[in-house]
Amino acid sequence: MRKEMFGHEIAVLRDTFRRLLRRHAKVNLQKLLEKTHPADLALIYRHFNEDEQKALFSLMETSEQTAEFLGELDESILHDLLVNESPQRIANVIREAGTNDQALILGLLPVELTKSILELMHDEDQEEVEEMMAYPEDSAGSLMYTDVFTMHEETRAGEAIAALQSFEKAEMVFYLYVTDDEGRLAGVISLRDLVTTPADVHLEDIMIKHVFSVRPETDQEEVAKIVSRYNYLAVPVIDVDNKILGIVTVDDVVDVIREEATEDFLQMAGVGKDREILLKSSWDNAKSRLPWLFTSWMGGIAAAMIIGVFDSALESMVALAAFIPVVIGMGGNIGTQSSTIVVRGLATGRVEVGNTFMVIFKEIKVGLILGVFYGLLLGIVAYLRFISGPPLLGVVVGLSICISMLIAATIGTFVPLFLRRMDIDPAIATGPFVTTSIDVLGVLFYFMIATALLPI
Repeated sequence: MRKEMFGHEIAVLRDTFRRLLRRHAKVNLQKLLEKTHPADLALIYRHFNEDEQKALFSLMETSEQTAEFLGELDESILHDLLVNESPQRIANVIREAGTNDQALILGLLPVELTKSILELMHDEDQEEVEEMMAYPEDSAGSLMYTDVFTMHEETRAGEAIAALQSFEKAEMVFYLYVTDDEGRLAGVISLRDLVTTPADVHLEDIMIKHVFSVRPETDQEEVAKIVSRYNYLAVPVIDVDNKILGIVTVDDVVDVIREEATEDFLQMAGVGKDREILLKSSWDNAKSRLPWLFTSWMGGIAAAMIIGVFDSALESMVALAAFIPVVIGMGGNIGTQSSTIVVRGLATGRVEVGNTFMVIFKEIKVGLILGVFYGLLLGIVAYLRFISGPPLLGVVVGLSICISMLIAATIGTFVPLFLRRMDIDPAIATGPFVTTSIDVLGVLFYFMIATALLPI
């Protein structure tokens, strides 16, 4: 059994591969490739250059291990590795993979290369792969395993166990799915319940009739929520006639959760949603950030123009300029906090349509509490630091911080909820859009309060 590796062991293995590559030790490399877990090898591949990657792949045999390795690779590396390979080599390798992995791999390749590979596959396999590739990206249909073990509801437990033992094509058999006379999904039985049931008991007598299932077009994030909420190991995928098409297993759901979380974090940071951004070139990386930073740039211009309108106030009281960064910074921070909390709540289901007003009201109260607290602190600091200045300077600064944080908490909470209502991914709300709007409003209210209360 291949051993998974962590930490320094990965670094040692990487250096070993490089040393053997420099010495052109093909035999030793092939032995090391056979002993290395596919997931570890995929991780190490991130540290190899293009020539090293291709040299190692050329030494890999056509086996289930190689197919599993391709399924573990980062998408950009997988594309670059296979795009110049012969269709025959690719077809031979992916023949050992599951249908969903085949569809994933072929979906990353150029159309002409994909067609050539499909023509080399068996008619039955070709039809299954093309059907899976037709499902929407990141849907249950694109994730599911099609080799599912099912039995008729009148089958006895002993017969089902014997049939299961002879069913070699099944992929990760966690449950036994039960069908009726018309082939529709009628129930499900855990393997534990099956093997502990007397052999002569019919499956319909022990099956759970209420089965949580999804359609092939269901978004993968919804599938992940079902698995997470009910602690399932697999979820069946059914068609309009309630006939089972396949299953989405927990190992794929773990990948989905990681991918969706990564996308949300990247979007909240304002760097797009490409999960493999670290593997992109500097130019591609810059292009993905360009439109997001443009929002911040526009906000900065707007803030600068507002400050320019009140330049006479700054000229008559320079102390006002000292607190602009604090007003902007505190508002931006609490706005980002509120947005992050709401976006995460929407992703986990803790924030739903029915409780949106409660969430908004709660965050407004939080913003008010924190605004009053830091407003008092900053007001005292302003008064002590500029004790020779106007007595109301501390009031202006403290009131501005309070209002800025209150507005920021409100905007940071409302915008993700509004975008979700408009069927727009709310993760984008936590980026430059929220912080920029808060910066502009914070500066505007700061100078409006200052001109209203101070003799300027």
